[in-house]
Parts: sequence; structure tokens; C-alpha cells
Amino acid sequence: MDQDAVHAVVERYGRFARDEAPGRSAVYEAWARRVVDDPAVAAALAPIPDTRRQPPLVFAVMRVLGAPMSDVDAWARWVVANAEQVAAQCAARSVQTNEPLRCAALLPALARIEGPIALLEVGASAGLCLYPDRYSYRYHRGDELVALDPADGPSAVELHSDLTGDPALRMPEIVWRAGIDLHPLDARDEDDRGWLEGLVWPGEEGRRERIASALDIAAADPPRLVSGDGAEALPALAADAPTGATLVVTTPGVLAHVPRARRGAIIDAARAAGRWVTLDAPALHDGWTSVPRRERGGFALALDGEVLAEVDPLGAWVAWHPGRTAAAQ
Repeated sequence: MDQDAVHAVVERYGRFARDEAPGRSAVYEAWARRVVDDPAVAAALAPIPDTRRQPPLVFAVMRVLGAPMSDVDAWARWVVANAEQVAAQCAARSVQTNEPLRCAALLPALARIEGPIALLEVGASAGLCLYPDRYSYRYHRGDELVALDPADGPSAVELHSDLTGDPALRMPEIVWRAGIDLHPLDARDEDDRGWLEGLVWPGEEGRRERIASALDIAAADPPRLVSGDGAEALPALAADAPTGATLVVTTPGVLAHVPRARRGAIIDAARAAGRWVTLDAPALHDGWTSVPRRERGGFALALDGEVLAEVDPLGAWVAWHPGRTAAAQ
């Protein structure tokens, strides 16, 4: 057994148990602490390549494979007995955070763009962030509720987000939707649906139901999804967008998963194709035209590189920058 790999497992899962799982998932926190405390479990995970060993991926694979949830001792025995199967599935899977709530963070930027819009997402997974016009929004600004619904009435997917500031909010008019992903998922495929739902951490109230309802919307009107590298596949896909529509390329949270040397190529391709909307950590790239603020530890929301707001990475809150004009550009 590679003791360096075992040590790396203990260190990574200890950090997850200490800094990431508390307050979000008691089950995952207990599992991670057991990895740290049980040499047999740590050794069972050590053969998984380090690029596929991140706790959210490994734990989601275990749940899909039927690991017991309620008894951590039974779980530990299951991990040791099924180590080879877990490793094989981790090699074939990847974390694909397809959170429709991110649309609540994207909407203030999309509202500044005159429609109709042809929407193209890099890192689309199953395309759940390609339907900002099909979801209902409930922005909570102190005691005030700002509500927006699709043209045909309230959606089965209702997105709640805390809001500060006063952006102009309106529903976008989306006439075409497409996406690029290294491994696109199909909302109509039961295995793909199960994997996306399995990526939800135990204890995240309402998130599984939100994703399931968004998958139903995508399955009823599937987007065009292509497999490939974002920068390389973008020009050809963008060329298929309908004339008369404003092409908007979104990169919500995906650039963090792209090697640094390739991030600039995706940004350049997005800007060359049309308008560019992104959600990113401020230090992730140099594509900003203004300096991002980070007062709450969130991501920057930007349109064509102009930072408009600080937002929760998954859309739970939006802090619109004071003094920003509400007029469409």
C-alpha cells in the first residue's frame, strides 16, 4: 500500500470534515471523519487517483452504488468490501454541479441584454442553467419580496435568493439554447438523472427536488448539447445560433475546473462569439474590465468582463453593487 496516498486521503478528508461538510451535511461529515479515524477505510480509498478522490465525488458514487446511509460502522465495512467497484466508478464519473439556482445569480446580468437571446453555456452538464426563462424567482430584499414568473405562469422550479441593491430584473426571452460539456448529460436518461440527483449532499433541503423538477423542464424541451472542449467547440456551435438573436455565452462556475492555461482561450472564444456572462472567483482569471469586490467571500458576476455584483457561487444571494445603473446596455 502506498503510504503517501493513504496520508493524502487522511489529509484531504480531514479538511473536508473540518471545513466543508459541517452545517451542510451531517452524513458526509461523519463519513469523512471515519475515513480519518479508520486506517482500513483510508487504505480502501487510496488506490483512487488523486484527481478522482475528492470527497463529494467519492461519496456520491458510494450512494449511487447503495452504501448504507444510517450506520457509519456498516458504511465503513461496505467501503472496504466494495473498494474496487468504488474506484472504477470514480474513474468513470465526474462532479457536475448543475444547480438551477445559479440562474438567480445570472438573471440580473441577463436582464441587461436586449432580447431575443440565443443562450450558450460552456460546462452545461445537463443544461439546467439554460432555462432562466422557465423558472420562477423569489428575491428576498429585507422584508420585500421581488417575484418574477415565466410568461405562462409560475414554474414548478421556484428559486429563492437574498438580494441587496436594486438591479433591474426582468425575465429574459430565450429563443435558442445550447451547451458544451466534456461529458454532457441527458435529462431524459434515468442514469444521468440519478447521477445528478446523487450529487446532492444528504441534508441539503429542497435541492434534490429542485434539480428533479428542473430536469423535467429540460427533458420536455431538450437543449442542444455537444461534447468537447469549450474553446474549440464554441465557434461552430455559436455559428448555428439563429440570426436576429443576441448570442450570450455563459460560463457559470466552470472556469475553475479548466486548467489555468486554457481559461483565457474560453474567455476569448466567448467574447468573440457574442456577449459573455460569468460567475467566477475574483482571482480565477484576468478577464475582468473592473476590479472585483469580495466583501462576503462570494463570486463575481460580470457581463463582458464588467463586474456587476458579488454573488453566492450557487445563487443563494446576490449583492448588486451600489451605484450601478439599472439601464440595459
